Parts: sequence; C-alpha cells; structure tokens
Amino acid sequence: MKQEIQTYNDQQTSIDQEICDLLANTIRLELPEAESKIWHAHPVWFLDGNPIVGYSKQKKGIRLMFWSGADFDEEKLNVRGEKFKDASVFYNAVDEIETEELKYWLKKSQEIQWDYKNLVKRKGKLERLK
Repeated sequence: MKQEIQTYNDQQTSIDQEICDLLANTIRLELPEAESKIWHAHPVWFLDGNPIVGYSKQKKGIRLMFWSGADFDEEKLNVRGEKFKDASVFYNAVDEIETEELKYWLKKSQEIQWDYKNLVKRKGKLERLK
C-alpha cells in the first residue's frame, strides 16, 4: 500500500482503520494496474487517469464510492450522487464488508466507466467510456 494511503488509514480510529485497510488492500489486489493517490484529501484509485473507486471518513462511517457505480445496478450501492453517476455504501465495522461482493463491484468498475477525467473539458457533460 502506498505510504500516503497508509498514513490516511492510520489517522482513523482503530475500527475505521481496519475498514480502510481492508478496502485499500482489496482494491490494490483486484485493480493492480490502477494508480492510487490521495485526491481531494481521500484515497482514490484511477484507471488511465479516470477516478474509479475511493473511500473517505464521513459522519455516517467510511464511505466507499464508485464513480460510475450508479450503473452497476447494485442494490447495496444505494447512496447515489445527485449530479453524476456515482454510488456509495457506508461501513461502520469491518465485518459489514462482504469481500466477494466488493471484488465483484471492483470488476464492474473496470467494465462500466464514465469519463470523469475529461469532465471539465466537456463543460460538465459526462460521456460513457465502457
């Protein structure tokens, strides 16, 4: 795991740190070609410069967000963005994470992508990549 992501995880409470570590390690293993970095103060993974998945600490818990998740058609990814195609789920304990389900969503994140990388260039208009 990249040091900057580990540092982010280490700054969380022990329960949240467990969640973050499990998410980061699973994402790293399932998306080995993805670039990871702290982006807008949170860990995010990119494919070809396009944000795919990330997580952040919020009041409701650790929010796992897929930038194109609204099109995954997954009931549990029920926190939907208002303007874009993102979808999220919140975790408050590591045992709430179903690893096989997470791996499946990560597979979908490679197959279903909207072009966030060029959002500014297209003046806020999203286009489907895959």
